[in-house]
Amino acid sequence: MVRTGRRPGNQGTREAILAAARQAFAESGYDGASIRLIAAGAGVDPALVHHYFGTKDQLFLDAIQAPFDPAKILPSVLAKGVDGIGERLIRTLLSVWDSAAGGAAAALIRSAMSNELIAKMMREFIVNRILRRVAKDLDLDPDEGPIRANLVATQIGGLIMMRYIIKIEPLASAPPETIVALIGPTIQRYIVDPLPGTPLPNPPLPNPPPPIKEKRSRIGDQSPATSL
Repeated sequence: MVRTGRRPGNQGTREAILAAARQAFAESGYDGASIRLIAAGAGVDPALVHHYFGTKDQLFLDAIQAPFDPAKILPSVLAKGVDGIGERLIRTLLSVWDSAAGGAAAALIRSAMSNELIAKMMREFIVNRILRRVAKDLDLDPDEGPIRANLVATQIGGLIMMRYIIKIEPLASAPPETIVALIGPTIQRYIVDPLPGTPLPNPPLPNPPPPIKEKRSRIGDQSPATSL
């Protein structure tokens, strides 16, 4: 007799959950893909999703096969505020990509360039796990935060492509601190400088001069009336 209903817990169940999670995250985004939705797609009880992956965050990282968790790296970079943030971001980026995680990260980017499903998940990973965190923790203006974070991403994305994917010299073999010195100030400008087309804050008005007090003449000082 063929059993129907939800799958029992085994390795096949784990893979089914991952497949359903990839589909859900790609179609509904991180916020819209609930554990219940993913469990339904895999044909399992939601409790099994928690059993295998613990949290939705961990399920997302496993589904995209992320080589590192931004939540464990970004807090120390962002904790010191905007002063020097450009150099700290680039220095941290290079330390991750020059480590063992760099190879896996490069493979993920190559996959995203040829697979639309992975590309959608990669977009969710960058927007929800990195850009929103940067804008929130640095307390950027809500009206400017998204575009500032996007500008930072363009610079970082270009650096990753040129240094680690295409490997164009001399950037590919340049010492990390040289790259930090060259690119850090650009990141800093994207985060703190006024954006083109954005009205500058109105300068404070100068203090008004003190009011001139009208002098009242004393009766004894009045000139005598002209005799008629």
